[in-house]
Amino acid sequence: MEGWDPNTKSTLTQIPLLATKAGPRDGATWTQRLKEEYKALIAYTQMNKSNDNDWFRISAANPEGTRWTGKCWYVHNLLKYEFDLQFDIPVTYPSTAPEIELPQLDGKTQKMYRGGKICLTVHFKPLWAKNCPRFGIAHALCLGLAPWLAAEIPILVDSGMIKHKDDATSSTDS
Repeated sequence: MEGWDPNTKSTLTQIPLLATKAGPRDGATWTQRLKEEYKALIAYTQMNKSNDNDWFRISAANPEGTRWTGKCWYVHNLLKYEFDLQFDIPVTYPSTAPEIELPQLDGKTQKMYRGGKICLTVHFKPLWAKNCPRFGIAHALCLGLAPWLAAEIPILVDSGMIKHKDDATSSTDS
């Protein structure tokens, strides 16, 4: 964590680390891992709300906890930009980090792969590998998606690649 800004360090230290090394094929130990994932996500969400920094909603889309969906948003120039969020837990999880997808932004930035998967290879994947199995979904959101949104959304808005929902409706009304 050397070289990180104080806010990131503070946030990260408040997200519980996970202990169970289990993936979707590991039966009862996967269930234990899911419980730890939920605890970490709840702690991260509560911390964000208490700091007036609420920026995502996410839940398991299937009972096995292998597909996750939700919404994330970013405020730029006092306007809220909201996006669908989804990812699958890889079979090799937690050794392999989930590939976070924002389908609405597919093809709008070079820092994204086909299907709307955000690019996390250079900065986040080595960090994930170093901290496996202690990192989980909450850590991927905190250290992967949040910085990606902060870096990319202002550029996409300023370049006109994405428009605020109010701008889009007012231009169609004219």
